[in-house]
Amino acid sequence: MIYRDFQGEKLSMLGFGAMRLPLIPSGGEGDIDQAQVNAMTDYAIAHGVNYFDTAYPYHASRSEIAIGTALSRHPRECFNLADKFPGHQIYDRSKAPDPAEVFADQLKKCGVEYFDFYLMHNVNEKSIKSYLDKDLGIVDFFIRQKELGKIRHLGFSCHGGVENIKQFLDVYGEHMEFCQIQLNYLDWSLQNAEGKYRLFEERGIPVWVMEPVRGGKLAKLDEQSESLLRSMRPDHSTAAWGFRWLQGLPNVTMVLSGMSNLEQMIDNVGTFEAPQPLSADECDALYGIAEKLKDSVPCTGCRYCCKGCPQGLNIPMLLSLYNDLKVADSMNVVIRVEALDATERPEACIGCGQCSTACPQSIDVPAVMRDFSKRLAELPSWDEICRRREAAANAEKNG
Repeated sequence: MIYRDFQGEKLSMLGFGAMRLPLIPSGGEGDIDQAQVNAMTDYAIAHGVNYFDTAYPYHASRSEIAIGTALSRHPRECFNLADKFPGHQIYDRSKAPDPAEVFADQLKKCGVEYFDFYLMHNVNEKSIKSYLDKDLGIVDFFIRQKELGKIRHLGFSCHGGVENIKQFLDVYGEHMEFCQIQLNYLDWSLQNAEGKYRLFEERGIPVWVMEPVRGGKLAKLDEQSESLLRSMRPDHSTAAWGFRWLQGLPNVTMVLSGMSNLEQMIDNVGTFEAPQPLSADECDALYGIAEKLKDSVPCTGCRYCCKGCPQGLNIPMLLSLYNDLKVADSMNVVIRVEALDATERPEACIGCGQCSTACPQSIDVPAVMRDFSKRLAELPSWDEICRRREAAANAEKNG
């Protein structure tokens, strides 16, 4: 296992992110397969992974329980546990959660007496108002918890721009020991992740990485791109390329992967057994692939958009289908959309914009849904496709 130094401590460069845990078949977002989580956690610890990351809203607020249960079967000193305060979910200041109540609940759900790492969750252009609000006292409360020994290391995650990050650091920078950002070879230019990385490099703040393979989107590419990568490193999975690229960034301490099954865990652990950073030519190959991907809507499947949707739409699923419609076989998209209830389809969007406000990627979701609906309306239905196929088959049969 590759280890990076953090204040004299050895942290495994690969961390287990508990945002995309395995689910029980036919279950909902909170129906976590605990047996699989236990097996993945056991494998991770046995192979040197010592960092585990969860958050208050993950998996309908059940991620903390699942990862806490899995870790409780191991000695406390063999793992580092990270959790986050959901300040990004404060839409009404008068209904802001009490940090003390949330923190106590998190400790209980995780079954621990302290957190090794604790983050202000998703500092962005909207949530920064809550985090900087002295009357709410969110950050000050957690600074105090560190002083009391309930938190060993304090940091923040962010999806905001460079100026937003600077604004937060200008107020609380002296207390922030690390920062977690979305960083991968696509967002290096698409979301100016390079600018954010350089900022933290200048400030002497180590970087934690989230979305290293963009919620799985960089783990499976088009055949031409995958063929190119296989020709250069035949023994590497597509996902491994994204991780190897990160290994070449010296200010990256931690790379979190939201693994959903043991197979992914085994593959990722293998990638982090020893450092094999990419050459300049290999990096150029990835940047070329990134240019081809930039036409896609940059959804990572975080589901922040879903909570406030008055129509109850599964927005990440619809955005994924929209991207598929733009780059893949449209017939499959038509089939999947027609399988949905009318209230679940893109045309059910009323354009209120709540989703875009909550989106860390600043996606104009209503505009996408309008375009998605328009594109679908221009395509034949599945029934029509079947009729055409039948007519063609009959014509061929009758000569």
